[in-house]
Amino acid sequence: NRHGALAQVRIGWAELCSKYDGLLSANLDPEVPVDRHTMFTRCRAWVVCRDYSNELSLHCQKRFTVATDGTVVWNFAVPVGEGQLIPLEATLQMHPDTNAIRLAFTRLADGYDPEHLPDEKPVTLILRPDIEDRCNHGVTKAFTGPEVQWSKAIQPQKDGFTFTPAADRKLDMTLKDGEFRLEPEWCYMTKHPIDQARGIDGSSDLFSPGYFKIDLSGGETAELVSGIGVSPRIPVFSKNTYIQGLTPKLSIEEAMGSAMKQFIVKRDAFQTVIAGYPWFLDWGRDTLICLRGIIASGLLEESRNILLQFAKFERNGTIPNMIRGNDDNNRETSDAPLWLFVACDELMEAQGNRKLLKADCGGRTLKEVLVSLATDLINGSENGIALDGNSGLIFSPQHFTWMDTNYPAGTPREGYPIEIQALWHYALNMLAKIDKSPKWSKLATQVKASILELFVIEAEDFTYLADCLAASAGTAAHDAEVDDALRSNQLLAITLGAVTDPGLCKKILEACEQLLIPGAIRSLADRPVRRPAPIHNDGQLLNDPDNPYWGHYTGDEDTRRKPAYHNGTAWTWPFPSYAEALVMVHGDKARDTALALLGSASDVINHGCLRQVPEVIDGGTPHAQRGCGAQAWGVTELYRVVRCLGH
Repeated sequence: NRHGALAQVRIGWAELCSKYDGLLSANLDPEVPVDRHTMFTRCRAWVVCRDYSNELSLHCQKRFTVATDGTVVWNFAVPVGEGQLIPLEATLQMHPDTNAIRLAFTRLADGYDPEHLPDEKPVTLILRPDIEDRCNHGVTKAFTGPEVQWSKAIQPQKDGFTFTPAADRKLDMTLKDGEFRLEPEWCYMTKHPIDQARGIDGSSDLFSPGYFKIDLSGGETAELVSGIGVSPRIPVFSKNTYIQGLTPKLSIEEAMGSAMKQFIVKRDAFQTVIAGYPWFLDWGRDTLICLRGIIASGLLEESRNILLQFAKFERNGTIPNMIRGNDDNNRETSDAPLWLFVACDELMEAQGNRKLLKADCGGRTLKEVLVSLATDLINGSENGIALDGNSGLIFSPQHFTWMDTNYPAGTPREGYPIEIQALWHYALNMLAKIDKSPKWSKLATQVKASILELFVIEAEDFTYLADCLAASAGTAAHDAEVDDALRSNQLLAITLGAVTDPGLCKKILEACEQLLIPGAIRSLADRPVRRPAPIHNDGQLLNDPDNPYWGHYTGDEDTRRKPAYHNGTAWTWPFPSYAEALVMVHGDKARDTALALLGSASDVINHGCLRQVPEVIDGGTPHAQRGCGAQAWGVTELYRVVRCLGH
């Protein structure tokens, strides 16, 4: 919803595969996004007729649909004995402004079908909710206290119950016109196979305080409403029961345009972007990259709110890397400050004026923030970002780029990463347009020349740009060691205008072809490197330093997943940049090819988290989806480039 709460459910009714699955994971802070709190995990259900009971499951499930308005729909043909069945539809809706959901169970009319139980013969619907009380990153272990404490926290009513495990939170659940019966039970060791494959705790215990009971005739609906908060009142859902777009055929642009709105949430008086569901909050670089797609979609007021929110956090040349609630002290990022310039420039272009520069950012205008930010980067920021005066390039400390894996140190990239220089060049040109000082354009020219001088690699088979000039703090770019890893970051040098030579651009695109997979682009090419890239953990060498490509993102975090994260794992957010660069370099004749490449994402968004883009995909076959199921910048960048190339 618009406050960061979510429901993550599986195609199979009441199936659980991860601790992040749940019918209601709430954001308990009404003002800012914080880690979500899971309290309503699943709802098991049975249909009883003539003493014959049948559980809702894949055995009788016929269809699973996600409607364009966000409603999740399960359809069942439930056997009720004597060769007859009832058609049953279950829907899940989330309240847009409250930590609440509605589960509706409709017994569809018999349609005069002789195989269907006649409408006038009622069946009994039994619903048993399984609940927890935990941060969404944790699991429940009954023996640690809940087995004794939780049953005491249940207050039953005729048509529902309240669960109050602590003074600051309460779960309310009510079945309209139904009956609740107190009958506590535990489900121990509920398996989480996806988590187990990720090398983390693979099970949780679930508590059910009792069950609901209601009779349904043909055409009748049972509504189970559940909310998390401290108010005794469960919010009222809209009376409109029409589901919009139940069987839609959407283009990628339409699907991504709808998907991106799910990431825009409230932060104080402004708005922000949730980087990904189910586990991320708002990140600096992710948010500012996402703004490009949000701006392209025409959500200009939302874009302005988000941009000003992050601009006011600027301090001594830094922007928050990640915000946890109101804690903005994590400023370990060199790219977030530079993406702010891109977002500002594109929003002003969309607005058709420069009034944005006069907007207030906590006592400063936005223009003052931008000039101050660039000046502090030139003089040296408080977090170690610095200008190399001889080359005009920007030094980035370890783990300050989007490839910020640091447990273990998989991709430190300390020195002069290529996309940082492309962003810096863009920022300087943007400042030259809005500020009279001639220093900006002069420095931009120097940066562009230094990129051509220092980053171009002429290999035996390909010509491409070095991913980074590796150097420790204080080392000049001319004295740095060239990192010859072939990565997708170099595409930003083309799309942001830092490299414009047609011949070189064509060679870069040719080299990057080997990174492409359907719907994503590998973070590292599967080829030997001249500069070894060893990855150690607790003194143990984890990879082949001369062949660091790692094609599958699975297993233990520190020894398996993190080494693969940016060393072969394919990412969705940089993928559209290849198509964008292709048209920029080859012109309109490449447009159909570029759109066809982007069209390969249709397979991605029709599997995994439906109508969403995952964080990462295995670089190796069969290219399984991994990481966050719904990633904001993957959605927004796909939308932005598809829209740009398709119009």
